Amino acid sequence: MGTSNAFGGASGGTPLVPSWLDGDGDGEAGGDAPDGDGAPADGGDDDAPDVTPSGPPAAPADRPPVVLAPTNDRFRSARSNFTRFAGSGGSDRRSLGRAVSQYVSRSAGGAGSAARRMGSSRNTASGLLGFLGNARANGAQEALRSLNLESLAGRPVEEIFAGLADYVCPDGGSIDEGIARDAFIETIADLADAGITDIDGLTSGQIQTVFELYASHTIEARICNDIGTRVVTMPADARTVESIESQLSEFIQRGVSDAVNASGVDIGALSQDQVSSFVDSVYEAAFEMLEALGESEAEP
Repeated sequence: MGTSNAFGGASGGTPLVPSWLDGDGDGEAGGDAPDGDGAPADGGDDDAPDVTPSGPPAAPADRPPVVLAPTNDRFRSARSNFTRFAGSGGSDRRSLGRAVSQYVSRSAGGAGSAARRMGSSRNTASGLLGFLGNARANGAQEALRSLNLESLAGRPVEEIFAGLADYVCPDGGSIDEGIARDAFIETIADLADAGITDIDGLTSGQIQTVFELYASHTIEARICNDIGTRVVTMPADARTVESIESQLSEFIQRGVSDAVNASGVDIGALSQDQVSSFVDSVYEAAFEMLEALGESEAEP
């Protein structure tokens, strides 16, 4: 559960959207502007001190001013409920629901803001879907040749994905980049169990499965890094730990799958120009689904 690039959790005093940010507020454009958790968008060190810009750019006349999040610990309630869920050994599903719902609505500032914080993950998902779509349309050899990876043609699917990693999720130093890469590695490990053993002859359903696996791993890692690291005392019993991890994973996978299915899009038929907007919309819809599922789970 989570990612090997874990940290001590996001600070409640970190504004969700910096006051000087101009644009759509995703914290990824504009050079070294920090994202919602204080991580530099250029892949720098998350623990580096914040640098205050010399002055905010003038807001466009037709754009409302950015409102800063309150400086209280917006993660506290979600963390407390996540701790209760883990402490119950996985039996307190209401606390799990509250934790996820409150994470989206309060900690992240809503589904749109939560999705924008997944910058590296969304970029990797777009690159992955672009490659898989190319392989489906033109064959694996041609898709690999376009990335100078033709030597991997005919190799096992796990080797192909491992070679693809440096192209779709380069190793970086920020938490966001670490989540994207670790989730990609976890997805590789899931391929055989998902019945995906050959890049040639991929179906739209298989491409959707790969995307859902990857998106689910990234969201789980993001949530665990924000509200589950260093605040949850896991039970000593290994089977109980596995149950807790499994329940959280299944909860998130359900939200992602519901979001993808609700889109009504044939993922395998997406053009290269359509991939990025599709990925962005699904991430936001997935967080909306998770907030709704969490509220439903929390009801008595």
